[in-house]
Amino acid sequence: MPAVTIRNLSEETHRALKVRAAQHGRSTEAEIREILEREVRPTGRIKLGSLLAAIGREAALTDKDVDALQHIRDKTPAEPMRFE
Repeated sequence: MPAVTIRNLSEETHRALKVRAAQHGRSTEAEIREILEREVRPTGRIKLGSLLAAIGREAALTDKDVDALQHIRDKTPAEPMRFE
């Protein structure tokens, strides 16, 4: 698992992190992990799979529609790209 070293952190910030960690019943390291996870992976972000599923629901395709699309779909196997 990757590790991160944070240099030049002020004493005040380090102390505040320790206090915050104690308030949440975690180690300082666990508190920093939680803060980073929450900030760089927010819950409100758009996930591609969810977005595609929503588009599919909006299109309201029936089984008959899907069968028709499968029928006209090109089933020729793809050939690998050549770099010559």
